[in-house]
Amino acid sequence: MKDEEKRLRDAQLRKANWQRWGPYLSERQWGTVREDYSADENPWQYFTHDQARSRAYRWGEDGLLGITDRECRLCFALALWNGRDPFLKERLFGLTGPQGNHGEDVKECYFYIDSTPTHSYMKALYKYPQNEFPYARLIDENRRRSRLDPEFELLDTGIFKDNRYFDVTAEYAKASPDDILIRITVANRGPSPATLHLLPTLWFPNTWSWGSTHEGSWPRPNIRQPEDGLLIAEHITLGRFFLAAAPGRDEKTPPFLFTENETNSALLFKSPNAGPYVKDAFHDYLVRGRLAAVNPGRVGTKAAAHYTLTVPPGEEVTVSLRLFEEREASKEIFGRPFDRMFERRQGEADEFYAARIPQQLPEAQQQIARQAYAGLLWSKQFYKYIVAAWLKGDPSQPAPPENRQKGRNNDWPHLFNRDVLSMPDKWEYPWYAAWDLAFHMVPFTALDMGFAKDQLVLLLREWYMHPNGQLPAYEWNFDDVNPPVHAWASWRVYKMSGPRGKRDRLFLSRVFQKLLLNFTWWVNRKDPEGKHLFAGGFLGLDNIGVFDRNLRLPQGAQLTQADGTAWMAFYCATMMSMALELSQANPAYEDIASKFFEHFVAIADAMNQLGGTGLWSEEDGFYYDHLQINGAASPLRVRSLVGLIPLIAAEVLEEEELAHLPGFRKRMQWFLDNRPDLGRQISYMESRGTGHAHRLLAIPSRERLLRVLRYMLDENEFLSPYGIRSLSRYHKFHPYTCTLAGSEQRVTYVPGDSDSGMFGGNSNWRGPIWFPINYLLIEALERYHHFYGDELLVECPTGSGRKMTLDQVAREIGRRLLSIFLPDEKGWRPWHGEQSNYRQDPHWRDLNLFFEYFHGDTGQGLGASHQTGWTALVTRLLAEPQSRPPRTGK
Repeated sequence: MKDEEKRLRDAQLRKANWQRWGPYLSERQWGTVREDYSADENPWQYFTHDQARSRAYRWGEDGLLGITDRECRLCFALALWNGRDPFLKERLFGLTGPQGNHGEDVKECYFYIDSTPTHSYMKALYKYPQNEFPYARLIDENRRRSRLDPEFELLDTGIFKDNRYFDVTAEYAKASPDDILIRITVANRGPSPATLHLLPTLWFPNTWSWGSTHEGSWPRPNIRQPEDGLLIAEHITLGRFFLAAAPGRDEKTPPFLFTENETNSALLFKSPNAGPYVKDAFHDYLVRGRLAAVNPGRVGTKAAAHYTLTVPPGEEVTVSLRLFEEREASKEIFGRPFDRMFERRQGEADEFYAARIPQQLPEAQQQIARQAYAGLLWSKQFYKYIVAAWLKGDPSQPAPPENRQKGRNNDWPHLFNRDVLSMPDKWEYPWYAAWDLAFHMVPFTALDMGFAKDQLVLLLREWYMHPNGQLPAYEWNFDDVNPPVHAWASWRVYKMSGPRGKRDRLFLSRVFQKLLLNFTWWVNRKDPEGKHLFAGGFLGLDNIGVFDRNLRLPQGAQLTQADGTAWMAFYCATMMSMALELSQANPAYEDIASKFFEHFVAIADAMNQLGGTGLWSEEDGFYYDHLQINGAASPLRVRSLVGLIPLIAAEVLEEEELAHLPGFRKRMQWFLDNRPDLGRQISYMESRGTGHAHRLLAIPSRERLLRVLRYMLDENEFLSPYGIRSLSRYHKFHPYTCTLAGSEQRVTYVPGDSDSGMFGGNSNWRGPIWFPINYLLIEALERYHHFYGDELLVECPTGSGRKMTLDQVAREIGRRLLSIFLPDEKGWRPWHGEQSNYRQDPHWRDLNLFFEYFHGDTGQGLGASHQTGWTALVTRLLAEPQSRPPRTGK
């Protein structure tokens, strides 16, 4: 067992708290719903980036390349000043939703380089300009641009010209669970000497100013300086921690600055401050030269070591610190043992990943996997949101507006979140999203199976799940409906938890019981007419529809959704498989499996046959949403993922396994014998020569599957050089229009950023490539191949004359997805777009970003730039032989 694996085991068994400390600090707490107490529900205006340096947070903290403990009681992060900026760089800057021409967007260059799952070793990089950071220009230029223009990024400003920037690298290594070694390396990439003020900062979140009494409402702690180069931080539940700061390059011990993590009310609200020392004191002290801003008594709730580093061109300076609990103090805090611990933890990280990343892969591909895993682990965040307390307001603060009781999230007073969760992106989406998290857990299984299982269980617990069975979507609106993929993720994680016979059946049983409640909620709320055809709203696909699918349609019109119905069939099939697995130990589950079997068949039949052809168009050979007005249904003939998602609802039943489940098999046979009208939805195949027999439950028949695949594998339709597009390229030349209540709606192929303001306009499902749906389609093709075998060949690409099995098609799509990240002979990777730094500069060349989605024609990265959550699915593709050219059929 590897050293990191031992730490994981000890953490899971609670023998040693190796995961107490981690990168759990958010990268943006301002502009979030939980910090919003406005009457008009506008988080972006209520708590701004400009206020963040002066205003205490209520529900969390943020910082630059920082860490905190798993309850966010004590935080450590970096603050930087280049001598030119108007304020300290304490947090990442970005545009708000209204400011960005494509919604909110971080405007910084930072990279997650490495992390182990216990965070025994972590490394991240921030590129800090030496000239004044172009805050105003980024705001003004993006405001000037329309939705038809690309976003204006930091690299576009020319701020990195002549390499006049610092590479600031933060590394952490744990000597023990509560002994954290910190190494900060500042490299001057420019042609001239440059000075950087580095302030490694330690602070306590403000839990004492609100008058609250719920869990986590601790009294004021304190930080003080007992001697040069040393801080003591004392907290009522965390205990006593020390922060030691080693001398700098000049061999001088850095001075410490002190203040309080209290709002500067005099500045922001023209009201008296709680005391003379406030949150933005270090900014006032350093940038404005106001020496009285910091506490000369060397005590407070926020403290920082102040290093002034003048770095020659092309050289680097390293600063060392150590954060440790009183009982885990080392005899020699710095020196050679300090360096050896870093070397040891780095070596253990290499050893851990050598067992998880195929070593036969080229170095570039191994590097992609390592950085994707790093991003996945760095995206863990402490998230605190107690809705009942948020709705009511705090005793020592002004009462919230009355309309708050009827506004956002008012129906979720039971929700009590105080946990470390996997975030989509800790700046753009610093809040959990249920369906994102489900996808995150699939690559997480290779790193930390315990965390993956715990996260999936957590969202089903009673302090998350609504009493009616709904899962919370995300803080902007917990009532929103995401695709029901939690069961799929739980089933996948279970199957990866061990070999057959040694899997975690207790985990499967726990999630299955709660998923029954969620499934019932879906059936009762989203099948309005009881015909097994489902609505559901936007279902995570933002602007993919002709209409805003979250709004009520005019003239009493109703939308029947092909994807909503397919998601429910997919849910049924997954729940059936889970029940059959649980039946191996408890035959009572066979009855439940039969229930889901019949429900699946009913949904598939309705989708294919209700009213004649269901949601299938025999003329086009595709599935469409239907618009119902006055009892008449009309297909919305848009070729999009809406019509491909029905393909994922496919499950194979092995006759050999069913032989051990007599109750289920008997019920299934009765159903086939007595309901031939529905039995047509089940295919049967016996392998020649082996006698191996299995059945396929799927929405499309073989004939319909082949017809849909002709579109999906057509490079003029869905098949991009970089994966499956979310909308067919056909609509670039043939836009779809629909008029309802005198208003014309239009859907056009938009392969890049969204040209629509729907859902904030920061996501686009009308052309780009999205990893999660591509991954589900790849898995589905593998299941179809398992059933149909090598005899079923399709043309791929359509019209090419090349025949492939469905397994080969799956690998071909995986290969195209992987190519987004692979460098060509000049170092260019498709995700770079037109940015030249990444292919020309050796200090950028090996860095990767894992975007939210990718341009449908060029593969350029778009949307949130650090959404390593579901884009970390690339690691699953790298674990398979996707990079090999597929074998062609005869």
